Amino acid sequence: MVDAGVLVEYVVRGSPHRGAVEKILDGALAKVVELYITPITVSEIIYVASRIYELAGVEKPNEEALNLVEWLTVRVKMAEITPDMSIKAGEIKKKLGISLSDCYVIAAAINLKAKALFLKPEKGMLNKMEELRKLPIAFLTEISLR
Repeated sequence: MVDAGVLVEYVVRGSPHRGAVEKILDGALAKVVELYITPITVSEIIYVASRIYELAGVEKPNEEALNLVEWLTVRVKMAEITPDMSIKAGEIKKKLGISLSDCYVIAAAINLKAKALFLKPEKGMLNKMEELRKLPIAFLTEISLR
């Protein structure tokens, strides 16, 4: 279950994490690993990628962001947001107070018996790391992709 922050690193050409994200996406395309995102993650990708493209001076930033999402859908699967997932996301939000979109990524990972992959602990997560470590979460900055 991949968070938008991981996938947006692919857009940033100079990102130190871009190579790792490429390996993850290549593995998904080769069917070595199954990647999932939520519909909420798609919304975040469109928003963040279009902002990045706009700041980079791309002529049609929103169109490029939509192209990115279309390109990603070949490599990732869409996790369905179920009522059970919505309840889990709400419970995680109550307990941890992190962003609701991150709660959905974690809830989807729990439903799929998978890991939620984030780039790094986000600002709102830092004071909740002990509780987060009990959940099926991984941070790209903490794992090695060889």
